Amino acid sequence: MKATSSHYALILAGGSGTRFWPLSRDHKPKQLLDLFGTGTLLAQTIARLDGLVPNENILILTNQKQVEAVREVAPQIPAANIIAEPAKRDTAPAVALGIGLIAARDPEAIMMVLPSDQLITHTEAYQSVMRDAMTIAGKCDGLITVGIKPTWPCPSYGYIERGERASISGLDCENMPYEVKRFREKPSADLAEQFLAQGGFSWNAGMFVWSIPAVIGELTRQTPQLAHFISELRQSSDPAATIETQFPALTPISIDYALMEKAKRVLNLEATFDWDDVGSWISIAKYLPILGNNNASNTTLAEIDSENNIVFNARKDSQIALLGVDDLIVVQTEDALLIANRHQADAIKKLSPLLPERLL
Repeated sequence: MKATSSHYALILAGGSGTRFWPLSRDHKPKQLLDLFGTGTLLAQTIARLDGLVPNENILILTNQKQVEAVREVAPQIPAANIIAEPAKRDTAPAVALGIGLIAARDPEAIMMVLPSDQLITHTEAYQSVMRDAMTIAGKCDGLITVGIKPTWPCPSYGYIERGERASISGLDCENMPYEVKRFREKPSADLAEQFLAQGGFSWNAGMFVWSIPAVIGELTRQTPQLAHFISELRQSSDPAATIETQFPALTPISIDYALMEKAKRVLNLEATFDWDDVGSWISIAKYLPILGNNNASNTTLAEIDSENNIVFNARKDSQIALLGVDDLIVVQTEDALLIANRHQADAIKKLSPLLPERLL
């Protein structure tokens, strides 16, 4: 299957910059950072679609603070396809906005929904899975979710519980899907252990594929408010004005709660590609050079008797030195310095209310 005019992708590229402060800010969150010297995560997301979706069929949804930065990262995407949400309304309204715009162009389209902030380096394997997902979406009215094979009992991810292999008439693809039994919320550590021991579970990576008729049919049954918004948007002579007036009135709700957990048929494809949601500085450390005594750093480092630290220096004209310190996160930018206990990496976002507005 090659990219055709009926293939579309909605990339979700909003969000805040709290987890990776001070490197990330409200106007430049994780997906707009070049964390590994290989381009921004958003640019990588777009590049992975080469050959799957024409550039003119890629829509990017962001917010007003980030829209200009997104346009700089994605010059190959038509400016009209980069849309700023007028209000923050969680993922279900955001996805509904994309469905409405795509349905107005092609009511029979096959559509992917993709996060913009995940690290995936095995492009060939990724494209193979997504091609299969689009083929499946064109053969049935099920909603397809691409799951990640768990590598450890992570309590911070949602899980997808699989049932039997799906039976779909006329389907011929390399990676046959499973019927989804149910979605499981973020489990306790003990329950996550049970999931892995039992088998048949995937991490929910927030990647979805469906046909426009299938997803609109489900939203009509499950979430009439969103279905009505889609109908208004696809018929509007001024989509921008419709978004501006109607989107802020939508109920904030996630796409999992609003749609996926209640849909009559959800299918799961397990990814065969590498995946990392790069959720904290701990994740970043896995991809940085190791210096000295297990210190992960993106820069030269002077250290004595210091172990297990994470150092990220965005200033080219400064030197960081460590003496007798362990388990720290040290992030230096032009206007801020973070020093944190690495065991509290997930709590860095709690600093935001204490920081001056100019540093957010």
